[in-house]
Amino acid sequence: MHIGYSIGFQCSDDGRSDQDVYTDELRLVDVAVDLGFESLWSVEHHFTDYLLSPDPLQLLAWLGARHPHVRLGTAVVVLPWHEPLRCAERIAQLDNLSGGRLLLGLGRGIAKVEYDGFGVDMDTSRERFVSYTNLIVEALERGWIEADDGFASIPRRELRPRPAFSMRGRVFAGAISPEAMPIMARLGVGLLVIPQKPWPVVRADLDAYRDTWRATWGQDSPPPAPLCGGHVFVDADADRAREMAHRYIGGYYHTVMAHYGFAEHAHAGVKGYEFYASVSHHIDRHGSEQAALEFADLMPWGTPDQVIAKLAHLRDLLGPAAIFPWFSYAGLPPADAEASLRLFAAEVLPEVRAWDAPALPEAVAADRVDPRRVEARQ
Repeated sequence: MHIGYSIGFQCSDDGRSDQDVYTDELRLVDVAVDLGFESLWSVEHHFTDYLLSPDPLQLLAWLGARHPHVRLGTAVVVLPWHEPLRCAERIAQLDNLSGGRLLLGLGRGIAKVEYDGFGVDMDTSRERFVSYTNLIVEALERGWIEADDGFASIPRRELRPRPAFSMRGRVFAGAISPEAMPIMARLGVGLLVIPQKPWPVVRADLDAYRDTWRATWGQDSPPPAPLCGGHVFVDADADRAREMAHRYIGGYYHTVMAHYGFAEHAHAGVKGYEFYASVSHHIDRHGSEQAALEFADLMPWGTPDQVIAKLAHLRDLLGPAAIFPWFSYAGLPPADAEASLRLFAAEVLPEVRAWDAPALPEAVAADRVDPRRVEARQ
């Protein structure tokens, strides 16, 4: 099993400046790599203190040079906020510079504050995401992009430098709503599973994804194994682990509710966001504290043995190729985050890494995948 590290530049009311947050988190990144974590994952968010991570591709370029042996994952690049040609160029450049180490996670985004900031109509997000995903994935394979579909108008242009590696098998999408599962399967991309709902519901969504994949791509083309995120807290004392998880992982979900405007019903009446509107209704019925506890209890926290058992349940339920946990969130003191990280590395990571799991896809030189690229250069 591949184990990565999720980077959490989350600001809080603990008095740290944004630069302090970066300093503390980047130090934890170095610790995680030294402890044997095999990939680094960065999200994309804007405008609030929810997560201070506006450009995962730029960050990963820096980290890829600093740590030349780890894989680099985006979780996710939110495509509707980007011009697809420039986005494809930046993805190709990062993958070339890193020697094909990129695991490309894509998503459509759900925060109204971010859509409003970029002046993008949320009602078009799903169609725009599908259009841009097709454009970018195809461009990364063939080395050029061209579009005129109502969302992008691009005359044929070459990607230079040309993509040196195929991205086939290395493209994933963050999907939470059940309606998104068949869409991702038809796009031919893998799934990034970011826990937001009970695990049996996640498994049902994954089954729907797999059914659509087989119907679209054939029984002889198995769908890729998912990759899974999640918040972790590990402590030798079970009672302290529970208290810290409820306080800080639950605290993280309070930041989710604030950033995405669930209390304000920010998704009401917005096309394609019906699932997220239902989340607001759930919070109305049960209260924000109960919602936060429900979220926290989805996560693998506890003593090392408890965390191993919870991760084993996730393995058996979803069959992931990799997990990439978060250790720093919601004002968790850096010393506690580091202690949790080190205990995980010492007592959980060796056990989980030894599990049988599907292999993460490796980069393949582009010319060996698409002979048309060879002909075009001759």
